[in-house]
Amino acid sequence: MRAPAVLAMLLMAAPPGGPAAAQGADDRRYDIRDDVLIRTHDGATLSATVIRPKGATQPLPTLLTLDIYTDPAGFAARGKDAADHGYIAVTADTRGKRLSTAPIDPYEHDGADAYDVIDWIVHQEWSDGQVGMRGGSYSGFTAWAATKHLHPALKTIAVSAAAIPGQGLPMVNNIFLSANYGWAFYVGDNRFLDEKTYNDNARWSALPDKWFASGRRYRDIDVIDGTPNPWLQRWLRHPAYDGYWQAMVPYRQDFARIGIPVLTVTGYYDDGQVSALEYVREHHRYRPDAEDYVVIGPYDHFGTHRSQKAPVLRGYGIDPVAQFSTPALFYEWMDYVLRGAPKPPVLVDRINYEVMGANEWHHAPSLEAMAKAPERLYFSASRVRHEKDHYLLTAEEPKAADLKQKIDLADHRVPHNNHYYPDPIIEKKLDQLTELMFVSAPLPAPRVVSGAFTGTLDVTINKKDFDAGVTVFEELPDGRLVHLAYWIGRASFAADRSVRTLLTPDRPAQIPFETSVVSRRLGQGSRLVVLLDVNMNSIAQVNYGTGKDVSDESRADAGRDLKVRWHSDSYLTVPFER
Repeated sequence: MRAPAVLAMLLMAAPPGGPAAAQGADDRRYDIRDDVLIRTHDGATLSATVIRPKGATQPLPTLLTLDIYTDPAGFAARGKDAADHGYIAVTADTRGKRLSTAPIDPYEHDGADAYDVIDWIVHQEWSDGQVGMRGGSYSGFTAWAATKHLHPALKTIAVSAAAIPGQGLPMVNNIFLSANYGWAFYVGDNRFLDEKTYNDNARWSALPDKWFASGRRYRDIDVIDGTPNPWLQRWLRHPAYDGYWQAMVPYRQDFARIGIPVLTVTGYYDDGQVSALEYVREHHRYRPDAEDYVVIGPYDHFGTHRSQKAPVLRGYGIDPVAQFSTPALFYEWMDYVLRGAPKPPVLVDRINYEVMGANEWHHAPSLEAMAKAPERLYFSASRVRHEKDHYLLTAEEPKAADLKQKIDLADHRVPHNNHYYPDPIIEKKLDQLTELMFVSAPLPAPRVVSGAFTGTLDVTINKKDFDAGVTVFEELPDGRLVHLAYWIGRASFAADRSVRTLLTPDRPAQIPFETSVVSRRLGQGSRLVVLLDVNMNSIAQVNYGTGKDVSDESRADAGRDLKVRWHSDSYLTVPFER
């Protein structure tokens, strides 16, 4: 997993004649101001770039992006493209970036600052009073953050892989991840971007393994790196999804007040899918009439933003019909909302998803409705005949039984749950398997799975907490494995990410889970393969189960081995479409 992606830019072709000719052409076509300063309600100053089409005789709607990835050339290219589509483009740098002299505090001020930028826009003579926000990853987050402080002029948002601080990064389901560790330096070291530090791949690749091998507290990871990381230390003070995180984006009843239409693009292999779809679920939960639309397919984080999707993604060749241009779709969407144009044709229903392997788009009124014929499979303790290391996924609830694991939490030579991340998407063989493997019967005919795999793990452990992982594959008849979906989570936060409820040692506990969303046509003879394990590896914190803040636990807290009894009434619900 890498840092959140910068929204893909549409690059303008340079006209012949070199830079001077290009500048002349720009002067004839656009009114460009890249030195705009906007005062916020609390006295800070933001910088912005405003690009307007020359020759406009009346006020126009504005497309706004509020972005931490300060990139003047990219901002100019995107702004000119918006002007070519008949819009005014405003790209505002987040607080502390470019011309702003305020401190750089990722996430913390963006919602309120977006309100102030929109208010500034509608008081300009060139504004027709309508603003649409667009963005990807971080700037997708700022668009949703703006809806928490909803300005009357904000008419819509269109986002790809929109982030939620505290859910997806820097932690997912309350487990802090190391994959994005260098991101804070990238955006926070200077007024632009610290490319040199962030592109030190050897440093960032080695750091998680160094920390994991050391057995030190997760809070000490910056000590091991040798450079203080004040942003991480601030975030680690909030291991629950508490008021600190809740203040940054709409939360619970906030969604009921969001009456504007929203377009979301995400991918089955997008690291930000967990956050992108949580916005959608919560908006529908608290505002059932919300005009939300989702477009989702076989894309990774960067692919969600781009005009051209990767034809081969991590070894998987995507279907031809899965190709579309996100920037073009966003313009169609803005024309629909702001100008009364027809709705983009791909938006047949609220949820619009490409079925991998079928080369077709399907549509559903909600994420839950993608699975029209769900089926429950139990994690049986019975072994699969002729496959001694495999256990049976069965539709019939098995007799009470346990599968036992014993894990030496002090032994960091063997990572657990090492196969959850989908890279590559198609695997020939799983090496160094620590997970328990469960296998279904072969499918007698092709079937489509669409949605999230959900379920409950019934477990008994001898400690107060642990982290777990569930990974789902399609096993093809030739033995290759196609990664479908995964979940990792902290048991003590599984029921409510805002409140930690520790387990009682040696008493059963029910741990609900919900994987990422996917849609794929499973072939005749394919089997479902599900991996189940404790999550203990260099990618994330190690939960030693003492009940203390996990960031303060170290190998010295490992104590006795973690003993897990996975009870056979644990189950997985398969989201069959039909």
